[in-house]
Amino acid sequence: MDKSKNKLDVFHEKLDKENLGPLWASIHDLNTIEPKAKPIPYLWKKKLIERNLEEAEELLEVGDGADRRAVFLINPGMKDYKPYGYGGATHTLYAAVQAVKPGEIAPSHRHTTTALRFIMKGEGASGRVNGEKIPFEPGDYLITPTWTWHDHTNNGDETVLWMDCLDTPFTLFMNVCFTEFYPEKQQKLYFPDDYSSKRYQGGMIRPISDRKPSIAPLGRYKWDQTEKGLTGLREFDPDPVDGYAIEYINPSTGKDANNRIGARMQLLPPNFEGKAHRHVHSNVYHVFKGEGYTIMNGKKFEWSEGDFFVVPPWTWHEHVNLSSKDDALLFSTNDLPIMEAFDFEREEEYKKNNGHQMITEVFQPIY
Repeated sequence: MDKSKNKLDVFHEKLDKENLGPLWASIHDLNTIEPKAKPIPYLWKKKLIERNLEEAEELLEVGDGADRRAVFLINPGMKDYKPYGYGGATHTLYAAVQAVKPGEIAPSHRHTTTALRFIMKGEGASGRVNGEKIPFEPGDYLITPTWTWHDHTNNGDETVLWMDCLDTPFTLFMNVCFTEFYPEKQQKLYFPDDYSSKRYQGGMIRPISDRKPSIAPLGRYKWDQTEKGLTGLREFDPDPVDGYAIEYINPSTGKDANNRIGARMQLLPPNFEGKAHRHVHSNVYHVFKGEGYTIMNGKKFEWSEGDFFVVPPWTWHEHVNLSSKDDALLFSTNDLPIMEAFDFEREEEYKKNNGHQMITEVFQPIY
C-alpha cells in the first residue's frame, strides 16, 4: 500500500474500480449552491463565419453530396461534450449559419429535434414545411417544429444566408433523436404558397379553426409585422433591462412559436444602457442591425451587425447600444420553454452599482 494515501483514499479508489462512487466526497459537486454552466460567454464575428462559408461554397454543392451547407457554433466550454451535438452553442442549443446558392435544393427531411430559421440576408430563397411553400425574406422568422418535413431552395440570383437554431444537444443527450428522409428531394405541396401567413394577415387575430391547438398554425413570422410590433412599443418607455423586446408565439396556444425553443426580437434605442440580470435559461444572440456591446460576468463583448454571441445560464449580462442615432436589433433564441416545462427557471436582478457591472476584461474574438 502507498503510505502517502490514507485508508479512505484507498477505499475511494476501490469504489471507482467497481463503478461505484462515494456520495460523501461528491455531494457538493452533485448539489451545487447555484448553477455552474459548462458553456462560457463567447462571441463569433460575422467575417469569420462568412469567410468559412465562402470556402465551403467552393468545396461542396448542396443537394449533391451535402444535405446542408452550414457552419455551426461550438462553445469552447462545451468541446468535451462533442458526442452530444458537438458541444453546441450552449448545453441545449445548436446554432449555425446556413448558405444556399442560386439553384441549390437542400433535401427534405424531418427529425425529433425542433428547428427554426432567421433570415439574415439575400432574396429568392424559400422553404417547404409540411406541404406549404414559404418565401424567405431578410428579417423573417420561420419554424419547423419537431417531426415536420422541411426542405429549402434558392430560385434567386444571390446566395441567401440564415441562422439555424435547433435543440440538438438536448435531444441527443436525452437519446430521443430520430430522423427520416423524404423519398424525393422536395416534398409535395398540399397548400397554396405562403398559406399560413396569408391566414394571419390581420396580426393578433386567428381563424376560428385554430382555436384548437396545433403545432405550427403559422410557419412564417414576417419582418414587417415584427417591425410594427416594435414600433408600437416605442410609444412607451423601454424596459430597463431589455429595451423593447417581443417574442414569437403560436397563435393557437399562446405559447412559444416553436415548441421547445423560444425566440425574441429586441430593439435597443440609441444610447441605451441596459441594466444587468441573470437567469437559468441560455440565449444565442444574432446581431441583426447596429453595434454595441454586452457585458457578461464583467467581461465586455463588442458586437456589430452579423455577429453572434452566447449568454450561458446564470450569467450576469447587460446590453449597450453604442450609437447615438441608430437602433440596435438583436434576434435571440433560448431554451426557456424547456426550463419552464420542468419548473427550473429563475431570474435575478443585479443590485450593485445601480444595476451595472464593472468591466474587468475585454473579449478578443477570432477574425
